Amino acid sequence: MALPDATRYYIDGQWTDPVSARMAEVVDPATASPVAPIALGSAADAERAILAARRAFPDWSNSSVALRLDLLRKILAGLIARKDEIGDAISAEMGAPTALARSAQAGSGPQHFAEVIRVLESYEFSQAMGTTLIRREPIGVCTLITPWNWPMNQVATKVAPALAAGCTMVLKPSELAPLDAVILAEIIDEAGVPPGVFNLVHGTGEDMGATLTGHPEVDMVSFTGSTRAGIAIGENAAKTVKRVSLELGGKSAVIVLPDADLDRAVTDSVSGCMFNSGQSCNAGTRLLVPADRLEEAKAAARTAAQACDIGPIANKAQYGRVIGMIEGAIAEGAELVAGGPEKAEGQTGYQVAPTVLASVTPDMTVAREEVFGPVIAIMTYDSVEQAIAIANDSPYGLSGYVWGADRAEAGRVAASLRTGMVHVNGAGLDSAAPFGGYKMSGNGREWGVYGLEEFLEVKSVFGGVEANS
Repeated sequence: MALPDATRYYIDGQWTDPVSARMAEVVDPATASPVAPIALGSAADAERAILAARRAFPDWSNSSVALRLDLLRKILAGLIARKDEIGDAISAEMGAPTALARSAQAGSGPQHFAEVIRVLESYEFSQAMGTTLIRREPIGVCTLITPWNWPMNQVATKVAPALAAGCTMVLKPSELAPLDAVILAEIIDEAGVPPGVFNLVHGTGEDMGATLTGHPEVDMVSFTGSTRAGIAIGENAAKTVKRVSLELGGKSAVIVLPDADLDRAVTDSVSGCMFNSGQSCNAGTRLLVPADRLEEAKAAARTAAQACDIGPIANKAQYGRVIGMIEGAIAEGAELVAGGPEKAEGQTGYQVAPTVLASVTPDMTVAREEVFGPVIAIMTYDSVEQAIAIANDSPYGLSGYVWGADRAEAGRVAASLRTGMVHVNGAGLDSAAPFGGYKMSGNGREWGVYGLEEFLEVKSVFGGVEANS
C-alpha cells in the first residue's frame, strides 16, 4: 500500500510545496526502517498557513450551523470509508499493531466527529439571561499541535470541535507520525470545506513552533504533548494573551482498596497500562495495593504482563528514555517482577517487554516521572488515607483509578483524588464527557460539549433581550 505524501502541505484549499523545508524520514518503529519521506517546513510555511486561516475566518465564523453539520457529516463518512487505510498509516508511523491501529486508533476519528455532530445538532449558541443576551462565538484562528501516540484521536478531538465552533485552523501533527493527518486533509478537501478553513503543515517545534504559537494572527493554541513543551508554548502564547488549551502528561495512580477483587483489579490495571505499549497520557502507571497483599499482587501482575501482546515504542528517542527509566528504577532499588530492559533475541525495532516493578517508593524517579512506555510500578499502603495521599503526591493530575467492592467507599476515594478523571471498577472512557486534568497535566477540556466550548468566546449583549411588558 502506498503511504500518504507528507512532502506536500494543504494551505488555502490547495496542496502545495513548502516554501522552505528540509527532508526527513518517517520511521516504522517495528523495524526501525524509514517508510515515507516528510518535508519539515519553516516559519514561512507556518505564517502562510496562519494568514490563509485569518482570511477565511470572517466568512466561516458566520457560516450556518446547517453548513457546518453538512461538512462534518461528509468528513465523518470519509473517515469511516478510509478507516483501514488510516489504520495502516498509523501502524507504519507509530508502530501500533494492525488490529489496534485499525480499531481503536483509526476508530477514534469517527467516534469524536460523531460526538461533535451530536452536540452541534442541538447546541444553543445564544441564550437569554434576563434582558441580557449571552452569545458564544468562535474564538478565531487556532493552532492545533498534536502528538504521535494517538495521532488520529488527538487530531479529531481538536479539528472536529474547531470546525463546529466556526473557527479556522492550522494543524501541525507530530513530525514523527504525520501520515494519518494527510489522509484527514484529503477527506476535508473532498468534503468541500472552504479554502483556508483547515490548513496542514509539517515541521518541528524548533523550526516553526514559535510562529505557530506566538503569531499575532493566532487567537488560540490547542496542544497535546509533554508538560515541558506545554510550558514553553504557554510562555510564548502569553506574549499576545492567547487562549491556550493544554493536554499534557500524567502519572495516574490505581488504588486497589482492601475489599476489591485483587486479581481482577491487578490484571485489568496491568493490561490497561500496557495498552498502546503504555503510550497513553492517562495510563494507570502507579499500582497501589494493601501492604499485606503485595505478594499476591506481584503474582497477578507477572501473569498479566506475560499475557500482554504489545507493539513497539513509537520512536528511537522514546525507546531510549523507557529503557533508561527501567534501568534507573532497578538501580534505585525497585524489584523487577516481569519484563525488563533487555531486548528479545531477533528483535530489530524499538520493542520493550511489558514490565512490572515492585518495591517502588514514592520518592523514586519511576514513581514521580512519566515513563510513557509499558511499565507499571507496584506500591504499597497501610491505610486508605495513606493511599489517597500517595496518589495525590504528584505534580500531575490527569486520571485515576479506584477498585473496590463497596461502591460508596470507592466513590469517596474517587472524589478525594486531585485529578480531572477517575475510573471506578474498570469503567471505560466516555466520549461525551470532558477529558483533561488538574495541575501540571494541563488546562482546558476536550471531548463532547466541553471540547466545543474550548473554541468559543462568551459575549454579553446587555439589553439584547426585550424586557417583558
